[in-house]
Amino acid sequence: MGMLPPNETTVGWIESAHGPVVDVHCNYLPPIGQALDVINGGGRYVLVVYQHLSLELIRAIALHPVSGLYRGMPVFDRGAPLHVPVDPSCLGRMLNVFGEALDGGPALPSATYRNILSSPPLLSETLPASRILETGIKVIDLLCPFVRGGKTGLFGGAGVGKTVLMMEFMHAVSSAMQGVSVYAGVGERMREGHELWKEMGAAGVLARALLVFGQMDESPGVRFHVGYTALAYAEYLRDTLETEVLFLMDNIFRFVQAGSEISGLLGRMPATVGYQPTLLTEVASLEERIVSTRSGSITSVQAVYVPADDMSDPAVATILGHLDSVVILSRQQAAKGIYPAIDPLRSGSRMMDHRILGDRHYQVARTVREHLSRYHELEDIIAMLGIEELSKEDRLIVERARRLQRYLTQPFNTVADHTGIPGVRVPLEQTIVDCEAFIDGKYDQFSEADCYMKGAMPA
Repeated sequence: MGMLPPNETTVGWIESAHGPVVDVHCNYLPPIGQALDVINGGGRYVLVVYQHLSLELIRAIALHPVSGLYRGMPVFDRGAPLHVPVDPSCLGRMLNVFGEALDGGPALPSATYRNILSSPPLLSETLPASRILETGIKVIDLLCPFVRGGKTGLFGGAGVGKTVLMMEFMHAVSSAMQGVSVYAGVGERMREGHELWKEMGAAGVLARALLVFGQMDESPGVRFHVGYTALAYAEYLRDTLETEVLFLMDNIFRFVQAGSEISGLLGRMPATVGYQPTLLTEVASLEERIVSTRSGSITSVQAVYVPADDMSDPAVATILGHLDSVVILSRQQAAKGIYPAIDPLRSGSRMMDHRILGDRHYQVARTVREHLSRYHELEDIIAMLGIEELSKEDRLIVERARRLQRYLTQPFNTVADHTGIPGVRVPLEQTIVDCEAFIDGKYDQFSEADCYMKGAMPA
């Protein structure tokens, strides 16, 4: 915070304030997106210009709680859009939307800054994603492989395991990929941020990670911009370290919600189901910057809260359009004790192509999906009439599908303290071998319990 830097000029004074929306009477018009400062005692409020109302009046959104603001307070022009200090020492730190330390450590050196809102790289500079990223999570690697340098969405309602799956993925990839991770906590609970920070420190992966948090109780301006701040750091690490960057966002739906709040506060007419009219543009402005260039790649995993478990919600549908892999978490799977609670029939990836995966992986994945699909079709008949009424062939498929369903469960490292079962990581090759054996009937003598919450099957 501190005193005003010498290069800031007075732009005007506060005309009115309605919650986080602040109207400023100006001597001149600062451009849209410019960052402004209001000094109150030792504290500083940051405003971002959103609208020009007249030649002398602008409307801005405050990025701090606005208690203490009053009419007539002088407003200063930073002379630049919102930017954050970037430095290699950002790894191992927890920062806020302004790049300020949240972990009690020293401030980042302020020699180099990067604007948090910027254009994506030119099309000619980007590289297509063409390889899969092995996670060691059986059901994901087999049926909806993650794309290296691509975007993956974890979709689910409240409490089905999005954050746990994301933390497990972060744990697996940071140790296997030798890259760096940037975690954006967008409008999430402080408890989750604190747990993640402590667990990453205990797991030894914090030194290769950066956490950027905008909590649930902060202003909509902070929750809206924190994803951009984290992305600016991910781009910086990609361009300077020339390495793999894993960009995790929990939860991108909160980014949409914050945009909706701002839109309502600015008085815009809402569009479909009350969402902001700028929904498509706002989501694209974030997603289109997550790309691979010649200097490195950004692989993104985004948790997406699904309101009322409705996948046709406009925000969910908009986010879906940008993704390479879709992992849908199902309440029905969780109710059966199938964890991770991934719905294998609704999840998928654009990498499910025999030219990319190879014929063997592709055929095994198809056959596993066919078995699970046939079991799903017959579930109602089994519930009403019993499994004895099925034909011999169908009965065999159902029994193998039930074993496969349980085989695709997996104990995770991140919840080992709660479950008492040590986490396991299974190589993709081993998963394919085991699934082939299930399909060929080599494990028909095993009970379903023998396949549940295990890693690889015994040879």
